[in-house]
Amino acid sequence: MKSLLATPRLNNPLKKGATAGLSSSVFPGVFPLHCWTSQQWHPHTQNRLFQPAVKASILLLAISLATPACTFAVAPAAGECEKFGDATPIEWSARMARSEMARRGDTLFYPHTSARWDYTRGFLSRSLILLGQRLDDAAMAAYGAKIAESFVTPEGGIATYKPQDYNLDMLPPGRALLMRYEQTRDERLKKAVELLRRQLAEQPRTSEGGFWHKQRYPYQMWLDGLFMGATFYAQYGKVFSEGEAFDDVAKQILLMDKHAYDPKTGLHYHAWDEKRRQNWANKETGASPNFWGRAEGWYSMAIVDCLDYIPPTQNDVEAVKEIFRRVADGIVRWQDPQTGLWWQVLDQGAREGNYREATASCMFVYSLAKGINRGYLSREKYLPAVKKGYAGIVRDLLRTGDDGRLNLVQCCEVAGLGYTSSKGRPRDGTFEYYISEPIVENDLKGIPAFILAGIEVQQLLADQSKVPLKAEIP
Repeated sequence: MKSLLATPRLNNPLKKGATAGLSSSVFPGVFPLHCWTSQQWHPHTQNRLFQPAVKASILLLAISLATPACTFAVAPAAGECEKFGDATPIEWSARMARSEMARRGDTLFYPHTSARWDYTRGFLSRSLILLGQRLDDAAMAAYGAKIAESFVTPEGGIATYKPQDYNLDMLPPGRALLMRYEQTRDERLKKAVELLRRQLAEQPRTSEGGFWHKQRYPYQMWLDGLFMGATFYAQYGKVFSEGEAFDDVAKQILLMDKHAYDPKTGLHYHAWDEKRRQNWANKETGASPNFWGRAEGWYSMAIVDCLDYIPPTQNDVEAVKEIFRRVADGIVRWQDPQTGLWWQVLDQGAREGNYREATASCMFVYSLAKGINRGYLSREKYLPAVKKGYAGIVRDLLRTGDDGRLNLVQCCEVAGLGYTSSKGRPRDGTFEYYISEPIVENDLKGIPAFILAGIEVQQLLADQSKVPLKAEIP
């Protein structure tokens, strides 16, 4: 079988109306896979043109991933990236992306009953678009785009989205729509992201101007919320030249740091309650009691991603960069020296019940690698932690199943604060709570972080933005 990475190079694999791309000459005997426009593939138009291409993509993925061969032969090239195990970071990302596409099939696309408009799907959508562009793989980028675009109605509405919930978790799919709007100038997508922007305009705030995490979480700021809301806000501000957005984005980052940072550990508490009313809130500080790995991961990714959009002349940009460096120092300080991974509760190490958790580990490697690539972090100081962390993920947290698909193991399925867990346990922010939540494989909060980490580590180690790739995928 031809390599799934050796795809034709496209100037813009998601350009509106593009029809060049993956063809039957690349995949003999398979229906030609073109880069369909958003109008051709969203379910509300009743247009069936895209359906054969999607089915062919999924069939191809199933066949290729069932192939037992797992060999890589990367052609020597200047700046070639080192391998971890039998693959370079970008090849691991491609292997994981194709495995996830084969696992999920069309279940991520509205109106499938399993499709959800939420942050996990938005995170995956964006990661597949970026990786597809990186590999010049139009089918992968199109699959990623469809995860978000399939929810957009002909009038520019968003199926299943409830703005009155004022839930920051519903904003991340908008980042994929913003990317697609810049490529297509599709007015439907503009109207859809304007809906999301209106939510932020009306989002309840703390007395200092910090966004509530959700309407049902009054007066609470969570580390998670910075990734959910601030990154979309900053990207929207850049796309639509909304300069005042950057001041507000910086404010969110600074307020979260002000109320959640613990100088003794160099870490941030998961959340803060302005009113000190929640059972998990410290009655003096309002902070929750522990340092959950993935929460710090959301925050670190939020800052480094927002810095892609905040102008260098913005008043607080240097303060934001300084916070990011402190976050990075805390991440490195609590890296497990034995494995290079990070614990579910970061500062508790091998305490009984604690475990080395995959989603946070992937988020930290992504954040550190991207920080070095963008010049925010010292290469000399942080590169060892990136390499050790990525090596630990590949060695200890990846498993290849009997079907040839790659799996990410040891993922915390969910954790939050307030109300009760699925087991009826109070979500009180204690160590015992965080280790009580289910541990699963292939969680959609970890798969995208792993994909993006591979992109950044590849760039970091190859020291160039693109490396020629020819490889066999299992």
